[in-house]
Amino acid sequence: MTGRAVVVTASNRAAAGVYADRSGQALAAGLRELGFDVDEPVVLPDDRAALAAALREAAASGADVVLTTGGTGCSPTDITPEATRDVIDREAPGLAEAIRAYGAPKVPTAVLSRGIAGLRGQTLIVNLPGSTGGVKDGLAVLGPLLPHLLSQLRGGDHPG
Repeated sequence: MTGRAVVVTASNRAAAGVYADRSGQALAAGLRELGFDVDEPVVLPDDRAALAAALREAAASGADVVLTTGGTGCSPTDITPEATRDVIDREAPGLAEAIRAYGAPKVPTAVLSRGIAGLRGQTLIVNLPGSTGGVKDGLAVLGPLLPHLLSQLRGGDHPG
């Protein structure tokens, strides 16, 4: 698969340097394995306006895929889904539902993720949990779907 991906990590502690951004690094590595060109993750605090601005910038730069990690839980600072809703034109709810369903048998709390998926122009934006396991689950679901999805976003037809 060819394309460009952007990884955005939402984490107050990683942004402050309290700990390393392991989930963003895992996500970037997984996207590279899928054949995407990926820069280093953008690490931001849990700030709705800053996250929305980063998502808009990534889409405007021509990224095919923007995956976020972190900020999808139920704590008061988890606002990644809200920032994403501020940016997308259309939702793709089946993707987020499939990611939660994939993770739930192994980690029952996977269903607590409020992550969403959607489209801004020709860019797919998907929220993943802020854990390396949640990132792996998200990539396991998205990996097989991305070739067809990106073809669709580029105007391709459904296979006969």
